[in-house]
Amino acid sequence: MRVITGTARGRRLRSLPGEHTRPTAARVKEAIFSIIQFDIEGRRVLDLFAGTGQMGIEALSREAREAVFVDNNQEALSVIRANLEHTGLSDRGQVFAGDAPAWLRRRPEPFDIIFLDPPYQPKILTKTLNIIVSVDILTPGGIIVCETAAGLTPPELPPPYEHGRTYRYGTQVVSLYRKQGNWGPS
Repeated sequence: MRVITGTARGRRLRSLPGEHTRPTAARVKEAIFSIIQFDIEGRRVLDLFAGTGQMGIEALSREAREAVFVDNNQEALSVIRANLEHTGLSDRGQVFAGDAPAWLRRRPEPFDIIFLDPPYQPKILTKTLNIIVSVDILTPGGIIVCETAAGLTPPELPPPYEHGRTYRYGTQVVSLYRKQGNWGPS
């Protein structure tokens, strides 16, 4: 697992042992960042269910202003901190321990891009998306990048959220949501 491009290009990232986390496959990560490449610079990013932190770190490497990482696994939090340090991006990353839905309710701060890769369970995905909508943390023009298993259909969200394209990569599906409006300062 490596950073694809940007200031930390080529840096190898630590991963977690075992099968408790499921890092985004390299080709899926590359495809996601090709899709949103013009929406990253200067943006504030939230990496929920962060695992190794590779999605938020990739965004930071591509000049995102700041990334917030949330995970409830202590070992994952240690790996995220080590990966931020190794890539030289720790000054722009914040790492928080906690259950993602509960964290969202406590800290309704605005974000421009949200990476959402929960365990492949429909209830967690739906619950987390509904909380994102209810606390309204996505800025106008903001993007939610949602990873699921093939066969799990991400829910439709009420306006001003629009369900954009869905992409399938083997057993993984990436769905994009965008909040209507123009990018504004966050």
